[in-house]
This record gives sequence, C-alpha cells and structure tokens, in this order.
Amino acid sequence: MNQRDLNLPLPMPDVQSSVDTRRTSIDRVGIKGIRHPVRIQSVSGEIQHTIATFSMTVRLAHDVKGTHMSRFVELLEANQEAFSVPMFSALLARMVERLHVGEGHIEMAFPYFIKKAAPVSGVSSLMDYEVVLSGAIKDGVTSITTKVTAPVTSLCPCSKEIAAYGAHNQRSHITIAVRGKEAIAVEDIVRIAEDQASSELYGILKRPDEKYITERAYDNPKFVEDLVRDVAAALNADPRVDAYVVETENFESIHNHSAYAVIERDKQHDPTRG
Repeated sequence: MNQRDLNLPLPMPDVQSSVDTRRTSIDRVGIKGIRHPVRIQSVSGEIQHTIATFSMTVRLAHDVKGTHMSRFVELLEANQEAFSVPMFSALLARMVERLHVGEGHIEMAFPYFIKKAAPVSGVSSLMDYEVVLSGAIKDGVTSITTKVTAPVTSLCPCSKEIAAYGAHNQRSHITIAVRGKEAIAVEDIVRIAEDQASSELYGILKRPDEKYITERAYDNPKFVEDLVRDVAAALNADPRVDAYVVETENFESIHNHSAYAVIERDKQHDPTRG
C-alpha cells in the first residue's frame, strides 16, 4: 500500500532547488517594489512610522534553477525591530543565510519627516525627504549606503547680475549618497544639503518668514555647479564619510529643462582628488 492509496499528501517537489544545466549564474534575482509598513529609528533613538518600498535580491549560482521568492517576504513579515543602519545590516545577514547564498542586496526607499521651525515666526511644520537605504553583502563584506534627497531653493547668480528687478529662482533637489565608518543621521545629511543652498524650504511660512527667505536667497545666489561643489566640500571635510555621490538638479523656472551636476568621490581610494 502506498501514500496515494492511503490518501496521504504527496511530498511537493521543490522546483526552485532543482539543478539547472545552462551554467549561467544570475547576478541579482528576487523581489522588487514590495511596500511594507516600517518603523525607522534615528541615530538619536527616536521612532518614526512610515511605509517603505523594498527590493531584495541575491546572487544565484549557475547550477540552481531558481530562488525562493516567498522567503524574502517572510523576512519582512518576521521583522519586529525598528529599522536603523545596524538593524538593516542584520537583515542583510539574515537574508543571505535564509536563502543559502553568499551575496545579496536590499534597498528600501521611504519618506522621512523632520519637524522644522520657520526662521522668523518660529511656527513648526513637517518637511518630508526621500531616503533610500542600500545594502550589500559580498565576499563576507557588508556595505551600507544612505541616500537622501533634500528639496531646496537656488537663485541664479547670472540673473541677479544682469536683471534690474530681481533674479529668477527655482526649487532644486540636492541628493547625497554617503557610505561611512559609522551611521550618519538623516538629519545630518539634510543639514549638509540645506546649509549649501540659496535657502532651505519649510512647510509653513508667515509673511516675515517669506521676506527673510526671499532676501536670503537673493543674498546667496548659486549655480547648480556651486551647489554640487559646496556640498562636496562639506563632505570632504566630514571624517565620518568614506565615499559619496552628490547630485544637484535645478528645475529651471525660465527653461523647459533642468540644470544638473554630479560629483563622485571615494575618499579612501582617492584622497587627493579635488
């Protein structure tokens, strides 16, 4: 008498773990675009609730047919901790262990909110910033990159110089991606970006605040080239930062295109590059 005769469930074949004969490894395979509620813990210990979009992938050996997609989601469902850079590293380690691989990548993108006080009236409001944590494990080495996009104001130096009645300005995005010896707070990265802008932005402004910001931007004009160089200089001087990529994009108010600049630097491997 066999299992079928006893109406017992037959073992289900594990097709993903079967042998593949094409001898072609896959660099990254997994899930992309899954949204999950998370708690984010800042370096100061504060907790913020938000929703993150995850991509989770591993390297697949040439002789294995497929990866186990459900295990990625199970890792997110099982996590009860608030996300921080150390916790993000731990999730990476659990993923490669659970999938029985030596190389893996996780990316999580989420909005992060910072309460700011207006410069004159002091009225408080929330500003949102796009944050992306990217992590990889390869050859036993873990690397984590934190990327933050900060919206700011930039005012054109050329327009100020040639115009009799003012100068055109626009909203700009400063995007900073950093890798360092220690976790760098999102707030610190935002501050680096905003300090180099013609002016920073706020959620709520009263008339005295608007006057202050307009005049500050006029007294602090910057091309897209100025923005990217000034941010790079600040990161060069920061001992916590090992490597960075800075992008600046001005959504031009007098053109139907953006002005754009980028600087990349690995301070460990190219310490003399300016």
